Amino acid sequence: MNTTKRFSDESFRRARLARDARFDGLFYVGVLSTGIYCRPICPAMPAKEENVRYFNTALAAANHGLRPCLRCRPDSAPHSNPWMGNQTSVNRALTLINEGILSGVDSITLEQLAEKLGITSRYLRELFKTYVGASPKQYALYQQLMFAKQLLHQTTMPITEVAFAAGFNSVRRFNEAFAQELKLTPSAIRKQHAAGSMQVQANSINLKLSYRPPFNWAHMRAFYQLRAVDEMEWLGDNSYGRTITLGKVRGYFTAVHNSEQSCFDINIVFTDTDGLLQLKRIVSHIRRLLDLDADLIEVEARLSLLGNALPKINTGVRIPGVWSTFEAGCRAILGQQVSVEQAVKLLKLLTAHYGERVTVGGQEVLFFPSAEAISKAELTELKMPGLRKSALRALAVFVSECPDSDVEQWLKIKGIGPWTVNYVRLRGLSAPDCLLADDLVVKNQVLANISSDPQESELIDIIHAKDKAAIKSYYLEKSQLIGQAISPWGSYLTFQLWSQQ
Repeated sequence: MNTTKRFSDESFRRARLARDARFDGLFYVGVLSTGIYCRPICPAMPAKEENVRYFNTALAAANHGLRPCLRCRPDSAPHSNPWMGNQTSVNRALTLINEGILSGVDSITLEQLAEKLGITSRYLRELFKTYVGASPKQYALYQQLMFAKQLLHQTTMPITEVAFAAGFNSVRRFNEAFAQELKLTPSAIRKQHAAGSMQVQANSINLKLSYRPPFNWAHMRAFYQLRAVDEMEWLGDNSYGRTITLGKVRGYFTAVHNSEQSCFDINIVFTDTDGLLQLKRIVSHIRRLLDLDADLIEVEARLSLLGNALPKINTGVRIPGVWSTFEAGCRAILGQQVSVEQAVKLLKLLTAHYGERVTVGGQEVLFFPSAEAISKAELTELKMPGLRKSALRALAVFVSECPDSDVEQWLKIKGIGPWTVNYVRLRGLSAPDCLLADDLVVKNQVLANISSDPQESELIDIIHAKDKAAIKSYYLEKSQLIGQAISPWGSYLTFQLWSQQ
């Protein structure tokens, strides 16, 4: 296993003694004298250093024979991929596994997962052994168990429903795996924590989802507010909510920011109880949407090295996601060559005319139009060029026929170019390394930042000379260098530059 640590043991020691929430989920503290492992923010009395061992992941601690602490509950920690940027196939596999692709009634085989990634199953196992220290199935099982443990701690959901919501196909297998891997029983956890658990109502569930600070909620809220679609999305001073669709499951969620506890209080409401069977995938999507697993210590350390290209960092800026790649694609097409305000006006018209209004949990809400609905639409309500209407319909037809296609395949659609696809990767997939260098705001902000440095005489001279060709050539070369310097965190630079316009 690749056991390279991003921080020294001394850094880990200081972080755990200070209970520094910025390190939550980045490492785990194994206490050998008690046989448990904890989050660095654990409220228990700190163990003596000679009895402590540090682990990069919860799974590594479990493989060392340690069981999770019942006070700090490692199952609630933000996720962390310490190998992010080093191995694309591993990152993609982990995203899919965290969404439950290897568990539940709709699971696929390891061979099918490998085929989806474009590699062999043998090579996938080798990659996981190197970077994760466990097989894909071992990792998937542990993620199921940790999610189940979170539900047992936080809700009063019956244990049988917890098992199925976590992706187990039988309660017997769930109990066996729980005892074998966590050295605990579901009933024991439920008895200890039932008093503080949140009640589960019909078709509804409440959860707490943690993040590592800093979190610039004001930025994320403002970004969503400017682009929000009435009845499909809603915002309060400390909250964001929207309707959601995943396969046949529909509902909505509302996330309330709790800065004191570095978490969001999430309420999820489904149209029926079948939604609970997809709960793990839904929660994974919400975590992505709010970018709860970002490691901003690493991201902002890299941003700080960009010099005059980014002289100021807005701390805590994250990636505000979109629920689906199709919705992100529609937003990108509608936003081509127009202002954000005009794009949102078109988006509202599209959703109002072709979306579906449904009463969910006593609240009438609006769902984003399906690909099938837009593929058959005339789109006469949209005052925009015919070519963009054609691109919108063509995308809808393509997604209807090939719902599992990679977004890179959208480039074959007339009217969809690299900027549109990269925007979809940025917001529809929350890919961390999408520097939208061709975006006009990004370009203007980078040039403005650099030209404000008196030592950048070359750029200052060509700007004064209004030499458009020279400016274009300069920016092309400079943006490539910046992209290489910030990789794999280009998406965060994109949002930093957008936030400073």
